[in-house]
Amino acid sequence: MASSSVPTSVSPSTEHVFSVEGHDQLQLQLSSEDRQRITERTKWVLDSPDPPGFRQEILGSIRNAVCSKKNKKPNATHEPPLACVMAFLSSVFPILNWGREYKVSMFKNDLLSGLTLASLCIPQSIGYAALAQLKPQYGLYTSVVPPLIYSTMGTSRELAIGPVAVVSLLISAMCSKVVNPMADPVSYNKLVFTVTFFTGAFQTLFGLFRLGFLIDFLSQAAIVGFMAGAAIVIGLQQLKGLLGISHFTTKTDVVSVLIAVVKSFHDSWYPQNFILGCSFLIFILITRFIGKRNKRLFWLPAIAPLVSVILSTLIVYLTKGDEHGIKIIKHFKGGLNPSSVNQLEFNSPHLRESVKIGLVCAIIALTEAVAVGRSFATIKGYNMDGNKEMIAMGFMNIAGSMSSCYVATGSFSRTAVNFSAGCQTAVSNIVMAITVLISLQLLTGLLYYTPVAILASIILSALPGLINYTEAYNIWKVDKLDFLACAGAFFGVLFASVEMGLMVAVAVSFAKIILNALRPRVEELGRLPGTDIFCEVDQYPVAQAVPSVLIIRLNSGLLCFTNANPLRDRILKWVTEENGKEATKRPISGIILDMSSVTNIDYAGILALEETNKKLLSGGIKLAIASPRWQVIHKLKVAKFVDKVGRDCIFLTVCEAVDSFVGSKFNGPSNC
Repeated sequence: MASSSVPTSVSPSTEHVFSVEGHDQLQLQLSSEDRQRITERTKWVLDSPDPPGFRQEILGSIRNAVCSKKNKKPNATHEPPLACVMAFLSSVFPILNWGREYKVSMFKNDLLSGLTLASLCIPQSIGYAALAQLKPQYGLYTSVVPPLIYSTMGTSRELAIGPVAVVSLLISAMCSKVVNPMADPVSYNKLVFTVTFFTGAFQTLFGLFRLGFLIDFLSQAAIVGFMAGAAIVIGLQQLKGLLGISHFTTKTDVVSVLIAVVKSFHDSWYPQNFILGCSFLIFILITRFIGKRNKRLFWLPAIAPLVSVILSTLIVYLTKGDEHGIKIIKHFKGGLNPSSVNQLEFNSPHLRESVKIGLVCAIIALTEAVAVGRSFATIKGYNMDGNKEMIAMGFMNIAGSMSSCYVATGSFSRTAVNFSAGCQTAVSNIVMAITVLISLQLLTGLLYYTPVAILASIILSALPGLINYTEAYNIWKVDKLDFLACAGAFFGVLFASVEMGLMVAVAVSFAKIILNALRPRVEELGRLPGTDIFCEVDQYPVAQAVPSVLIIRLNSGLLCFTNANPLRDRILKWVTEENGKEATKRPISGIILDMSSVTNIDYAGILALEETNKKLLSGGIKLAIASPRWQVIHKLKVAKFVDKVGRDCIFLTVCEAVDSFVGSKFNGPSNC
């Protein structure tokens, strides 16, 4: 089938000389200059230094997470100890960097932003504490200590720190299954503080060891579905306060909540709660609509919750509504955050549950905060250090667990208000925390007559921002498997539990990763006419296959035990199919594996390459490796695979491998 002579299209500038042996093999005698060039580049690949080991990578990750690259001067090998200490402190506490450039004119904007933030934060914090089944003061405590610590260690200028709806729901849903907050509130508080400690510990470890990729196991699609489901669950939970129901279910699934609501109608309930709550809910939504239409009135929706609390409290006080069935907050403790160090339980029988809940809260809290912080940092045009954010949030939650706080993170609604108010730095968080602290000292007694229905209406008004219909529709259009994760998280939260929704989302995300790992794409490459560029022939039909050589790209980041054998079988089957085609004039004499996409390889992957090489050699086919990455070529050398396949079969680029096999160069720019 092979022809006895081969037409050439070699440019006059090349010095390639062809010799043909039989029907099936084309050999090329390269010029001494070309041979020397390829040999020299092969040495670049094979003689590269060893990559850092596991220990160096871990220590380097910690060093890079703690020490800022900005503080590393190339020529400063012998810096004074004091300078090293200051560089370390500036890296851990970014406030020492931007604080030097802070101006009085900036404080004016931060003061306004902080006060506006506090007006929204105070009523929301009380409402979120109720959602977490904690007393109102714990929500306010959480808006004091964590924001103060974050303002010194965080890298985001706009992120508003405090309790949020989704994390409060997680605390309520998961902790109440371990300890009943109604039957034993003291033990429940201890459990929540211990969970907060472990949340901070996990967040700190994520930052120190650069484990932020763990957050990515919850894909954006899963987060969209989880947030939407959580928003509906939170809304249904607020029916207890909105309707003034005394006995309500502790379960979070929609069926249990609706059954509890229907049963409550058979008991005595007072419609005044519903009327009062809905009236102020409409008021808050109207102010939000006005604020969106007129950006100058950004402060109107921000102060609407506080105005609602003040007006509703006055109405109940003047009309003595508490005597007519309107449920009120009553007295709650004010003052400075009391220490809760003695309430942390590390020898408790519930320690395992505390660790598990802390891990879930750490991932959800970080996911929300980092996403919110990065979105506003992009708008402002600066970079937010994700690892430092994790460390900052970890430390603030550890400190919070010791000062009567529960899990805090970045709030999207309050961050948007902070941004709209024109904040310049994290000083707005400091102003907000001081304002909340003053309120704890002086104003808690004035909230005695605040209706519970108002807190429910404030939480309900914040929920529409958690449901993103547009993004869910885009996910459906782009990737159906991603949408499956989104829908799984949504329905899992809605009809089972918060934990089940998370488990479904993670399971679908893992399934997608495993599916891609087990079935990576293997593409045949061809040369674009007139160039030295090799592209996938399926994507570029004009790409021309190289005679007698099969060029294959492994589109997988990892060649490992999960995909090594399927890839080996696919390559061998491909060779058989190519040689069996009737149109084939010359059988395959060489295989070039483009491994530019493979960043790492394990022992099973190396064994698969060795088996592939043996079977190809038995059929008179030579195997070449092109563009191996650093870790890959290092492991191939250690495993002696390079010696088995031959040093002359390792190439820097696909182009050089083709030249070595065939030598048919096209005129055109060299883009290898």
